[in-house]
Amino acid sequence: MSEQLQAPEPSKWIRIIEADPDHTQRYINRFKVMAAQGQDLHGEARMIDAMVGRGAHILDAGCGPGRLTGYLHKLGHRVVGVDVDPGLIDAAEADHAGPTYLVGDLAVLDLPSRGITEGFDAIVCAGNVMGFLAESTRAEVLRRFATHLAPGGRAVVGFGAGRGYDFSEFVQDATFAGLTLDLALSTWDLRPYREGDNFLVAVFSLA
Repeated sequence: MSEQLQAPEPSKWIRIIEADPDHTQRYINRFKVMAAQGQDLHGEARMIDAMVGRGAHILDAGCGPGRLTGYLHKLGHRVVGVDVDPGLIDAAEADHAGPTYLVGDLAVLDLPSRGITEGFDAIVCAGNVMGFLAESTRAEVLRRFATHLAPGGRAVVGFGAGRGYDFSEFVQDATFAGLTLDLALSTWDLRPYREGDNFLVAVFSLA
């Protein structure tokens, strides 16, 4: 697991914030406004919580400002949040203290090298993270997910159509990465995926 990509292509998110440094704060504020309006921001976390036992070890891959990470932590899970944007990690630590937060590129994810040696019972990758990855790193990110799962663990990835990553290509990349698609949903509230749906929540286990 110590093998790493050398200088992976920067993600689309990194390119966005390099071009517009205020983008991170606007993204943080967006979710604060939604929370103040009483919108449900925890559907993804509820699904993950239902899939694991109490006190599970969970990785929030692309955790952003920590809304899933913090919620899962409050439910008693041992959660690690990783994001490539230091500004988002700062916001997560300020607003959702408790979990372990790390700045890191998912394309070179190697948590054992950072002292986290236990595999994960669940990896959740929500918030359209897959759509923000550089195309050249997508398959490697999925491979890294597979290497970080504990035996019996599952990876749950959700993202929308129209983001330059065809669902069929994504599933094929996951298969090559050592993951098996167990369940395809169109929402985080467990509605079955049907061909042509504009959102996919894919549940994988190790092949």
